[in-house]
Amino acid sequence: MDEEVFNLELRKFLKRFGITAQREIERAVAAGLEGGALTGRESLPVRATLTIPGLLEPFHIEGEIALSPPPSAAS
Repeated sequence: MDEEVFNLELRKFLKRFGITAQREIERAVAAGLEGGALTGRESLPVRATLTIPGLLEPFHIEGEIALSPPPSAAS
């Protein structure tokens, strides 16, 4: 295996995934806001799954995406 080729190809894939995923999330949130399903104050749970058929079982990464800053803790 050529480590340099592998590293470059992996980085290209991850960059493409990141850009595409961001675009799709932005579209979904915009549609949710426009359609009234979102208010713009939510924190959305998110889950990404990566699979390499025959090599890597589904691998999940979970997190949250806030649409606005949290309410102030000051009274």
